[in-house]
Amino acid sequence: MFGWLRRRRSGVTIPDSLWVRLLSNYPFLADRALGDQERLRELAARFLQDKEFHGANGFTITDEVALAIAGQAVLPVLNLGLHWYDDFVGIVVHPDEVVARRTTEDEHGVVHLYDEVLAGETMEGGPVMVNWHDVRASGSTAATGYNVVVHEFIHKIDLRDGLADGCPPLPSREARKQWLALMASEHQAFREKVLVAQRFGGAKPWLDEYGATSVDEFFAVACEGYFVNRERFSIEFPKLTQQFDGFFGPAPVAGRTRS
Repeated sequence: MFGWLRRRRSGVTIPDSLWVRLLSNYPFLADRALGDQERLRELAARFLQDKEFHGANGFTITDEVALAIAGQAVLPVLNLGLHWYDDFVGIVVHPDEVVARRTTEDEHGVVHLYDEVLAGETMEGGPVMVNWHDVRASGSTAATGYNVVVHEFIHKIDLRDGLADGCPPLPSREARKQWLALMASEHQAFREKVLVAQRFGGAKPWLDEYGATSVDEFFAVACEGYFVNRERFSIEFPKLTQQFDGFFGPAPVAGRTRS
């Protein structure tokens, strides 16, 4: 287990050396305004105190691993509060992607077995699983809007109302109706871009094509880009940027530019 956090489990304070290294490894965190960075550090410390990390397949949880996940996990709830993650405790970390055996039953009652490669997974009311290979690379993959930690923790936010539908809990039916309408429209447009790229050799969309599979996955994939490369996301998805700002809170940055 990770030494610093185990020794200081009560009243966690993130050492300066670890925090500076985190910001260096993940520029999208360092790009944020100083006030945001201070709140991220505070939330990350509370997250580390509340959650339990488990290494899978012999993987060892170190200070670097725990803080890297915590610092990115609290990004979506920076303005919402850590209580949005109070339905679970465990975080399982694999060294790399995981191959999971799946079963489906078709309309004729025939059961089909297949393998699915997972970068991460979120269980309603249960643990979150991520892989360290992708977490560690998040600083460089921000250019493509990819972030496995943000993706899985957005699923947690989406599932707060028990529905995996690409819509977090909102204060009114009308707000929910408007949110879902825009998500459906943007998801359909994204699906069409993916299909054109796959079938006709068109330009690939900026975000991960996995977002085309369902509206809840599109929500998670879109939030990846929104949180780690807001400048590019706002160009690609101006309407979603406005909608996300209204829910997550505006995200001013310090001014570094990425393509």
